[in-house]
Amino acid sequence: MTHPIVLAISGASGAVYGVRLAQLLARATDELHLVVSSAGRKVLELELGLTVDDDLESTAGLVHAPLPWWGESPAGELATVHAHYEHDMTASIASGSFLTSAMVICPCSGGTLSSVVNGASRNLIHRAADVHLKEGRPLVVVPRETPLSRIQLDNMLRLRDAGATILPASPGWYHGIKGPADLVDFVVARILDQLGVDQSIMQRWPGSSDV
Repeated sequence: MTHPIVLAISGASGAVYGVRLAQLLARATDELHLVVSSAGRKVLELELGLTVDDDLESTAGLVHAPLPWWGESPAGELATVHAHYEHDMTASIASGSFLTSAMVICPCSGGTLSSVVNGASRNLIHRAADVHLKEGRPLVVVPRETPLSRIQLDNMLRLRDAGATILPASPGWYHGIKGPADLVDFVVARILDQLGVDQSIMQRWPGSSDV
């Protein structure tokens, strides 16, 4: 059995990436820990029409939520999903003694990026990210913003130097795009690859072949 994976959804645009990732992780892993910031809840409602109240049941329910372009949530047996309050600094994932496999912040806002790179643990997302960095565990950060300021670029470089993987939400177009779902799944598939989670939602580049 693998250790749990932590997923945080912050207030950046691109909430669909986070929800799609949550749904696939909940069906491909044994245990998922989920945190959604207050700004993230607002973006979920604005972009996806999903109302996520400030309660744990509502947050955990994201793994069942219907999404545009896919409809109903994916099939498959559901992992154990633990939701956490944004400001609960006594949560299991706030401690390095609680073993995890990896953490993802998807999408990651510029403010969240800044707080993580400066070690400013203002909420559970920042603290859990700090734990993964100090414990040498994988941390994948998915910024979705453009253009990027010098401050944001510097923060990404500093975070990369600290051990995190910076994976911008920049979908490829070479795998047979038929609609928006394919663009989202491209990014989500790359995240799953970084976590070592098997996935078949993206057609891999086969390379050229001799004629």
